[in-house]
Amino acid sequence: MAEKAAKKEGLWETVKTIFWALVIAGIFRTLFFQPFWIPSGSMKDTLLIGDFLFVNKMAYGYSQYSCPFAMCPITGRILGSEPERGDVVVFRHPTQGVDFIKRLIGLPGDTVRMTDGRLWINGEEVPQVQKEDFVEIKEQQGPQGLVPRCINDPVAEGGQCVKERFTETLPNGVSYDVLNIVDGWDVDDTATFTVPEGHYFFMGDNRDNSKDSRFRAEFGGVGFVSEEYLIGRADRIMFSSAGRSLLYFWTWRGDRFFKAVN
Repeated sequence: MAEKAAKKEGLWETVKTIFWALVIAGIFRTLFFQPFWIPSGSMKDTLLIGDFLFVNKMAYGYSQYSCPFAMCPITGRILGSEPERGDVVVFRHPTQGVDFIKRLIGLPGDTVRMTDGRLWINGEEVPQVQKEDFVEIKEQQGPQGLVPRCINDPVAEGGQCVKERFTETLPNGVSYDVLNIVDGWDVDDTATFTVPEGHYFFMGDNRDNSKDSRFRAEFGGVGFVSEEYLIGRADRIMFSSAGRSLLYFWTWRGDRFFKAVN
């Protein structure tokens, strides 16, 4: 009888331990850091498919979308602070209900346009300096088996896939690399966008492979993103794998472990 009671007590202690572990993990994920896995190449070469990072949710405060399944009972934002131009931000897509990661280009009140593949903000061209090409292997990448596009296509599987690379410097001094695949791409030339109050304009660093604020949400892009959809800032890559599975340890990219996101 005593043995049966001891087993019952042991089982109850295990259940309580698991419950509180889940509660603590939920609080940690909601208030502090959210894991995010890079599924596509829209932010190359800043972020590669298979990079794993934690998103700093304290950076911009909290909204309904800070909780898993958008369950936070919050209207607007609380403890909010303004993101800075050039931040790499995770946000909830306005219509698709999934999380995206892009670079913040336009702040409320800014005008943004693309002309001949060059970025203009508030009537001033953002300077670019060409650097060495970005080269990767033409092969399937990540769990989805995505194949990169190349400026030197057609490229056979296993060949070198080349993209032009430029360093772009925003008005506040933030610099980062952008890639070019095709001259005259759909949104190399755009109308002038005026960012509404309470909204932001985002772009991917892999400019010809990113559905972002240059495209309206109903056309697969994100359009202007309301501040309530901001989830957090990407600060550091914790782990990176080039393979189809984490178990393929030979595909781990050790040089990207704990790398700062710029």
